[in-house]
Amino acid sequence: MFRRSHRPAFLALAAATALGLTAGCAAGGGSDSSGSSAGGEATLTLLTFETPNLTAKSWDDAIARVNAQVPGVKIKKLVSPTTDRATYAKQLLASGQLPDIMIAVSPTDFVKAGALAPFSADQLNQFMYPNAGAIGGKTYQLPWATQTVPFVYYNKDAFTKAGISSPPTTRSDFLADCAKLKDAGITPIEIGGGGTDTWADQYPLVAAVSADLYPQDPTFLTDLASGKASFTDPRFVAAADKVAKLASAGYLDKAGLSRSYANTEQAFRDGKAAMYPMGSWFPASADTKPPSFQTGVFTWPTESGQPVVPVFTGGGMTVSAKAPNVALAQKWALAFSTGKTNLDAQVKADGLFMAIKGYTPPADAGAAYNASFQLFQKASAANQTVNSFAGEQGDGSLPPGTVSDMQKAVVDLINGGKSAEQFAQALQDSYKKNTNGG
Repeated sequence: MFRRSHRPAFLALAAATALGLTAGCAAGGGSDSSGSSAGGEATLTLLTFETPNLTAKSWDDAIARVNAQVPGVKIKKLVSPTTDRATYAKQLLASGQLPDIMIAVSPTDFVKAGALAPFSADQLNQFMYPNAGAIGGKTYQLPWATQTVPFVYYNKDAFTKAGISSPPTTRSDFLADCAKLKDAGITPIEIGGGGTDTWADQYPLVAAVSADLYPQDPTFLTDLASGKASFTDPRFVAAADKVAKLASAGYLDKAGLSRSYANTEQAFRDGKAAMYPMGSWFPASADTKPPSFQTGVFTWPTESGQPVVPVFTGGGMTVSAKAPNVALAQKWALAFSTGKTNLDAQVKADGLFMAIKGYTPPADAGAAYNASFQLFQKASAANQTVNSFAGEQGDGSLPPGTVSDMQKAVVDLINGGKSAEQFAQALQDSYKKNTNGG
């Protein structure tokens, strides 16, 4: 899932589970740790991450495929030891060891430091949204995939048990269904966020802000940057308050706040709650190891019932401006991001909607993936997509520190430690601190 490493990311847009290096690998990039061998082979470091979907083997297989397509490259794989991959990469940058290639690392701060090489328009001609996440008019991170963050996945058997015949479209129907589920002894909504996986608690908030605020105010973040808007604005507070009210009504599984991401997913699979707001990477799990119940999917309900689908496009590879061979590193990154076999593998492993011109998902993609992809395509065709709140990258995106602060503050919002107004003020204070030092 290529959400932003500070949450999602947006940009989901999962937890990195271990620090693993291939034989002989050391963290680093540039002339200190990578270069060309006597035979002309370039040795490049690649920063990746591991999740329940994206295992060490899946990365190794993908790397081997691309190496076969791009002769002359030897990849040393570095696995981030933390979900906050950007902070980890900044530590490497500060010590002169920035990896030559990185994936799913928010590029903004690295661009400010002059650490990344931009891709040219010609290099981006295979991408559907070449300017997604652009910074100062230049694209530094390959916009290779789109994710919906979140959809709502649901247990059809639990809905039937509670007497619910179809998923809700309006908020009033949603609340009525939550009440029916609770009355039937079923926790309505699963959430997560324990330990290092604080990012997993944010999806009801991301959904509410994306669905309620962004259709009316698509320039909210831009206005925030210019001082024309604030997190304390009534519409943002109202969206946050909807999450607080779901929690106070007993519709959110508060026990999930102590669970890891993997255990949260397993809790939904075990039937501990009927609904699971999560990024569109979840179908990769649901299709690989189907739960005992039928899984459905719908969009987070809005007041009017008009569908709104939060999306994030990006999450691809970036290349260090000090890589020993920038052109070859970019060629390798492009091959990774556009090859049909590799893209098919990513669809099956992580449920990505590949944003590559002419690409079609494999015929044997699973039922949950196909249902999610069709819902996304329908919304896209009807112009019913918006940015996924806090998953934005490029110009106007939230500072990484504010995204992290938001994820921590969501716990208080759900547990009743902060009102919606106090939560909004905390975000505004964080934004001010992280943009101009307070």
